[in-house]
Amino acid sequence: MEGWRRGVDGAPLGTAEVAAASGYSVQQVRDLEAQGVIPPASRSAAGYRRFSAGHVEALRAYRDLAFAVGPVAARHVMRAVRSEPRVTAAALVSGLHQRLHDERAQALAARTALEAISGEAETEAEPVASDAMTITELSQALGVRSSTLRFWEQCGLVAPDRVPTPSGSSRRYGLTAIREARITAALRAGGYRIPEVELAITAIRDLGETGESAAALDARLESIADRTIALLRAGAFLAAELSDGPGR
Repeated sequence: MEGWRRGVDGAPLGTAEVAAASGYSVQQVRDLEAQGVIPPASRSAAGYRRFSAGHVEALRAYRDLAFAVGPVAARHVMRAVRSEPRVTAAALVSGLHQRLHDERAQALAARTALEAISGEAETEAEPVASDAMTITELSQALGVRSSTLRFWEQCGLVAPDRVPTPSGSSRRYGLTAIREARITAALRAGGYRIPEVELAITAIRDLGETGESAAALDARLESIADRTIALLRAGAFLAAELSDGPGR
């Protein structure tokens, strides 16, 4: 590991040189060293930090990691690949790829849900009380039985409100519940199974306002692709650290 700490020509690098090469400020380089993102620099006789080309590579890898999965996870992984057992650290890196895979699957599921109702009229109006429907009205609008709506509710696919009545309570479907019922009906008619519909409904709920726009979901998928590429760029450095780190 001593060679890792030298510059390409064997000459040490000052903090300003490392900052310029990595795109970070001098203070950021110091902070990332203090946080353990990069190994400690050696010190000259006068007490100045002396970095290496390896430190520059580590900072560039951290930049890509932070873009791909966020700075908190990136810091954790950068420390782990140097200090944790190889099996543990490799699992952490694998988890980053899985994390992006899950985000992609969620966005695709939400996209599928929107496509299922893309041919229907949409409204941007704010919800008002008159937009709500009873279970009978909604079942007639969708062409399904009331018992089917109750079954979807039991599966967590549709969440109507409950309003008090003289005899107890009744279901009222606001715009969100109507939309979820429309998605469910369209997907079920298209042959999707309940677990697949649940994935789509959950994705729409989790993405919140993003789920309102197919264009926004397309942009999200593009962003995930960019982050995946950044993670792959960082991968070469992480693989080298896992192969050549202390005790390996």
